[in-house]
Amino acid sequence: MEISSRQIEAFRAVMLTGSITSASEALFVTQPAVSRLIRSLEESTGLILFERRGNHVVPTAEATALLEEVERSFVGLARIGAFAQALRAQTAGSLRIAAMPALAGSILTRFVARFSVQRPDVHITVSGVPSHLVLDAVASGQADFGYADSPLDRAGLEIETIPVAAVAVMRKDHPLARRRSIKPADLRGERFVGIGPGTFFRSRIDMTLADIPRTISLETPLSHIACLLVAEGGGISLVDPYSAAEFLDKGIVAKPFTPFIDSGFVSLRSRQHSTSALAVTFVREFREYVDRLHDSRVLR
Repeated sequence: MEISSRQIEAFRAVMLTGSITSASEALFVTQPAVSRLIRSLEESTGLILFERRGNHVVPTAEATALLEEVERSFVGLARIGAFAQALRAQTAGSLRIAAMPALAGSILTRFVARFSVQRPDVHITVSGVPSHLVLDAVASGQADFGYADSPLDRAGLEIETIPVAAVAVMRKDHPLARRRSIKPADLRGERFVGIGPGTFFRSRIDMTLADIPRTISLETPLSHIACLLVAEGGGISLVDPYSAAEFLDKGIVAKPFTPFIDSGFVSLRSRQHSTSALAVTFVREFREYVDRLHDSRVLR
């Protein structure tokens, strides 16, 4: 049994409009063309679908039963069409994001929530993992894009650098909390909370403070933990501003630090895997979000 989509369209049009004439007008074809399609459908199915009564056609019980099944198929097609339209409008689909913990636990997740509110039918997964695993996830296609510590260099990846100035964090009652900004000499002899051993960020800090004697009595790989240690009196630390912002209501202050120490990150996309328009929009809007926070001094 071979049934064509044109036969089904003609049958449905006749059933819904009630006549060959109206069906032909709805389909923008001639009446004889609709009649031929109906006859060929009856031959293909072996069913009598309409009784001819003069210039009128009356659907049979079989036609009514068949229409129910046809309508279910058309509903499915309508859903497919609606989903395709939603994809074009970027209000449907999915995003898989891999990010270094400092971002996954702060402004990235905040932005994801805002992005999701505007697109409630988009499914978003955020994974907070070390930078080398972010790179692997993006390169293998397990993540649509990612955010990692810099610098990174790997063939097949499109990399955008997003520099962000590190800040000095300390308790509100610390003597240095009255300073407008902090310089390396200000940290001489201070208890210092070391962050991210073995990371690019840590190496930048150590190079900048190489000639400054300080006591590193506490150390942690995560900026969030460093901020908590500072809040509990563990010392002073240099961290990324987006992590510091999460603790400003917990007894610490963040001060600009000079010279510039980059605590930023890189945006990663694979050249080997297709990137959806939705993913491109997310990456662009998140970068704009970060830039706005800097412009408003929220992260400074």
